[in-house]
Amino acid sequence: MAEQEEQKQITELDTPVPGVSGTGSAVALARLLHHECTRLLELYKEKETFLADHTPDGERIVSLSPDSQGASTQQQVQLLHSALRQCLGLLHCLILKEEEEWGELEGDYETLKKNVRTRLEYLLYTTKGLAETEDTTLEVTPDHQCNEETDGAGGVFGLKMWTYRVLLELIHWADHAAQTLHVYHTERGGSEEI
Repeated sequence: MAEQEEQKQITELDTPVPGVSGTGSAVALARLLHHECTRLLELYKEKETFLADHTPDGERIVSLSPDSQGASTQQQVQLLHSALRQCLGLLHCLILKEEEEWGELEGDYETLKKNVRTRLEYLLYTTKGLAETEDTTLEVTPDHQCNEETDGAGGVFGLKMWTYRVLLELIHWADHAAQTLHVYHTERGGSEEI
């Protein structure tokens, strides 16, 4: 019952709002992605109960260039696009590594993980449409080679900790996307409320 209610909320969040601009839709999409990434982490913690009270150490896996502080909002959206590409690459890598380790599984976590990937791909296409200029061509393919080791510990535990870190990155960057795109939206004359 609770899952049906949550699915109804997600569907309502995903429904286009009549009269909302492209930037407004991008903000709504980023907010939905943030919601789904947060739920994905909750499902992961339910599956891996030893992580319930654990916060992994380490720096951000995905980061913007150091000179991003003085960037215009248009440039910030381009930098955000780059970070989202890295996140998509990490998510593709996560899916690949989990399937190699445990095979293809079913369940709420697996389903939502695939939904997050699709939503993130769509957000990349959206930010490309918003931020691409004559001088700047933006890619939407994943920006990650999936060839590094997971968090040094190795083995199944290392994979689980790395997965946890990747999910935290997805939450962080989805939230950052919602905030950046909201600023971009309001600068373009959109309403504060979306």
